[in-house]
Amino acid sequence: MSNAPASPATPIANRGAITACVILAVIMQALDTTIANVALPYIQGSVSASADQINWVLTSYIVAAAIMTPPSGFLAAKFGRKRVLLVAIAGFVVASVLCGLAQSLNQIVAFRLLQGLFGASLVPLSQGILLDIYTVEERGSAMALFGVSVMVGPVLGPVIGGWLTDNISWRWVFYINVPIGALAFIGIVVFVTETKRDLLAKLDWFGFGMMSLGIAALQLFLDRGEQLNWFSSGEIMLEALICASAFYLLIVHTLTAEKSFVNPKLFLDQNFSISMIFIFVVGITYLASLALMTPYLQTLMGYPVITAGIVMGPRGLGTMLCMFIVGRMVGKVDTRALLALGLGLTAWAMYDMTGWTPDVSQWTIVSVGFIQGAGLGFLFVPLTTIAFSTLPAHMRGDGTGLYNLSRNIGSAVGISIVSALIVENTQSNHESIAAYVTPFNHAFNAVAAQGLSPVTAAGRASLNEIITLQATIIAYMDDFKLLMLMSLAVIPLVLLLRKPKAAPAVDHSAVME
Repeated sequence: MSNAPASPATPIANRGAITACVILAVIMQALDTTIANVALPYIQGSVSASADQINWVLTSYIVAAAIMTPPSGFLAAKFGRKRVLLVAIAGFVVASVLCGLAQSLNQIVAFRLLQGLFGASLVPLSQGILLDIYTVEERGSAMALFGVSVMVGPVLGPVIGGWLTDNISWRWVFYINVPIGALAFIGIVVFVTETKRDLLAKLDWFGFGMMSLGIAALQLFLDRGEQLNWFSSGEIMLEALICASAFYLLIVHTLTAEKSFVNPKLFLDQNFSISMIFIFVVGITYLASLALMTPYLQTLMGYPVITAGIVMGPRGLGTMLCMFIVGRMVGKVDTRALLALGLGLTAWAMYDMTGWTPDVSQWTIVSVGFIQGAGLGFLFVPLTTIAFSTLPAHMRGDGTGLYNLSRNIGSAVGISIVSALIVENTQSNHESIAAYVTPFNHAFNAVAAQGLSPVTAAGRASLNEIITLQATIIAYMDDFKLLMLMSLAVIPLVLLLRKPKAAPAVDHSAVME
């Protein structure tokens, strides 16, 4: 990513046009992170997927983006930044259309993988272009605009996705990328100039291959484990073996190679290493909770898709508002205190959600979502600042890629884990509750007299429906409790962070790449 000052040859008018085009590309990618969430129940019905399988639509995209984000800089240096960005936009739009046309679960997961592969470089390359066309003095404002464009996704994604699904079809949550991508593509062709190519640029293909193989095997292991009964399945054992072997070879290669894909010196920095743990947990709590909220609102509470999107929108507003507030506080308030506050707000929101039932009010959903978003806003900027505060300047490029990789892996792992736990805990809770449905339970006998008699087929069906509902509610409570405990568990790590002597010139938006 280039940090060169603005070129004097860049006219002011063209600079505005370039900014608009790259911001469009960023918004397109940011929207797709959340826009499909509210449409998941509709996609699930169209492709005949189970509750845990449908989340592959989310995790496949995140995993592919995680794998392809680190080599974005190499691709831009080798082939030219403009050329790579145009290929990424075109590929992303084509993959979006294919997602909209998909007729099966396998098809939509495969096309979402393509979306993630092409979309991974949109944010870092667009950010690099903005850094090049603005002077050092103007970059603060440019990065603020860039940060807002990235956060538009969590704010508008659920609302736009809900409206499109309700009024047209779930397929339009993917088709909407066509006009946005076309405008960005044409603008970049016309206004953006190509960078010099470094034909000698090299990538550690072995390290990259082992990392990609390890992440892919880990995700398959988590996504399919519950469905195949974990280690009783030969496939799951094979995926676990591949995952462990790939990461072992990656670690050995990283520690012995002259120039490896992952710079091992990064982990000698205490602040950076601890921040990697923090951002991993942040990735889990944020997107995993979004994945839980969609079926909760639409399936358990019976919300129309547009209503579900609207009540989820304030979560992103809380993040955006607090990011602006915290941006002014960094350097004046101890960064570690801001981190502890952000984790505390996240845990508080999750604690409130552990008491939710389908009767919870819309105001409660909106206010708790806003608090959770606010917690995330208190984490983003301070965490990026302290992660790179003690890292040498020449290592920050490698650090940014690894940092964002950790966040993406956390998001994918979190969605897979909470989805598997919902299915497993619902079955376990159903069994526990059903044990009390006996003729010897006098409290149940009173209920049976109200038309829920286990003697009749209709009574048994009604009883099973009620027990399943209660079991599912408890399973969601358990998931929210797990996310709360994870947020609380990492708070003591704040004490291990070292306070920087002076705030370095860190790109706060790097956390959102």
